[in-house]
Amino acid sequence: QLQLVESGGGLVQPGGSLRLSCTASGFTLDHYAIAWFRQVPGKGREGVSCISSSGGSTNYADSVKGRFTISRDNAKNTVYLQMNSLKPEDTAIYHCAAGDSDYCSKADFGSWGQGTQVTVSS
Repeated sequence: QLQLVESGGGLVQPGGSLRLSCTASGFTLDHYAIAWFRQVPGKGREGVSCISSSGGSTNYADSVKGRFTISRDNAKNTVYLQMNSLKPEDTAIYHCAAGDSDYCSKADFGSWGQGTQVTVSS
């Protein structure tokens, strides 16, 4: 089973920034599309962003477009989510997941990390 570990969450004021990291353990990320999802207790899971294995293709939910940036450093076996201009509605547990394809549109995301809490509040 692929293991992913998220880090970088925390408490930030509205308008602030955080950078989340998703690091693989026991395997290399080179051939996997990686996605970030978020979930608020009692609500459904929302896809936030996805990046292809090469990093050449990315996509974003409309709710974060222009504020969040996904990137990857395959040499460090890590995918990042830079979150700027954070809003209270961005508060959630953020999970990364590895897909079974190089491409986001073709991937089934079956391997998940434990998640990291992001809280945006004054």
